[in-house]
Amino acid sequence: MNQRPGNQLFDAYFTARDMRDVFCDQGRVQAMLDFEAALARAEARVGLIPQAAVASIEAACQAGHYDFVALGEAIATAGNSAIPLVKALGQRIAASDAEAERHVHLGATSQDVMDSGLVLQLRRALQLIEDDLAQLGETLATQAERFVATPLAGRTWLQHATPVTLGMKIAGWLGAVNRSRQRLRELKPRLLVLQFGGASGTLAALGEQAMPVAQALADELQLSLPEQPWHTQRDRLVEFASVLGLIAGSLGKLGRDISLLMQTEAGEVFEPSAPGKGGSSTMPHKRNPVGAAVLIGAATRVPGLLSTLFSAMPQEHERSLGLWHAEWETLPEICCLVSGSLKQALLLAAGLEVDAERMARNLDLTRGLVLAEAVSIVLAQRVGRDTAHHLLEQCCKRAVAEQRHLRAVLGDEPQVTAELSAAELDDLLDPAHYLGQAQVWVERAVAEHSALTA
Repeated sequence: MNQRPGNQLFDAYFTARDMRDVFCDQGRVQAMLDFEAALARAEARVGLIPQAAVASIEAACQAGHYDFVALGEAIATAGNSAIPLVKALGQRIAASDAEAERHVHLGATSQDVMDSGLVLQLRRALQLIEDDLAQLGETLATQAERFVATPLAGRTWLQHATPVTLGMKIAGWLGAVNRSRQRLRELKPRLLVLQFGGASGTLAALGEQAMPVAQALADELQLSLPEQPWHTQRDRLVEFASVLGLIAGSLGKLGRDISLLMQTEAGEVFEPSAPGKGGSSTMPHKRNPVGAAVLIGAATRVPGLLSTLFSAMPQEHERSLGLWHAEWETLPEICCLVSGSLKQALLLAAGLEVDAERMARNLDLTRGLVLAEAVSIVLAQRVGRDTAHHLLEQCCKRAVAEQRHLRAVLGDEPQVTAELSAAELDDLLDPAHYLGQAQVWVERAVAEHSALTA
């Protein structure tokens, strides 16, 4: 059988492949090796190590040279991934250039390698997420404008309320995407920074060359040099994870709305169909919201992972025991879950199937009751608020008891017809005429998206 090791059954469903590539063993190891190669170049630039040593170090900094299984077994003894990797790196260099091996990892500590490597991974992850959010925003903006005037029942407490439009609902999803894009832009300067402090954060091993090396290393990696090392100050990572949590929750809201609109009793909006998608093992008629399930699932799982990162923030003194370790798989898993949710959201948003006729029929399920407010507000201007409210309340009760449309009941009520003509009642009982600022909300959300994209 052709099998790869690891948990493969659910990866394609919950995770985007390009994000899993960022955080696979190859991605992790290469990011750490990129740090080691950059450190050698930086130290050579300031004259701390011979320039001749750089080529041998760089040549060995290729993840494909190393046995990940052996590294994994060594981690169980070493306590982190950098220690056995640096040892293996040194051995490989020494086999061809003993002099260059003396200059590997000079002045750095294991956490510098791992944290800076993680930041390099997060830079790639951040770009993937930003690209998908931008594409999702563009798709939602297009769909919001497409359905800007398509009425459907607003729902509060899961009950029919006054009419909204599908475009307005989509604009709500778009607004959340816009805000997440803004948050990612704002945090990027705080996140994409070098970690370089040496044994206890002082860089004492590098003497007077410490700051020149640190700046050169930051330049080599195209990262900012922070005001100080952050070995046990983890707010940068937790801030990023928190924004990912917000993204997961916002996408979960999108998925929840679609799944509810797909319910048999509603049948208004559907995920795009495809052969074999959303079927049941026993019920041939089923069309399950399998994409929305990923969005809801990620929104359910990410908060628990995020709580782990918050719990791991009070790290001890200058280097942490256990709390740092708790981050290693947690933050990558959050990235992977959000990536999978975004991929599914892109598919859903682009291929929404809308049944406008069903929306219109559902709007009339209450026989006009959802527009009682519209009549009451106009009538209040003529007979007073309390009188109008009481009169409409009685008419609504009568419509329910007699199973008649509210328009018919109002047409039979002398106190109403004395104030409102038949044409006025027809207009007030038309959902398309009671959509308030729905179009404005769409225009504003789309404008905000356009400003972010410009």
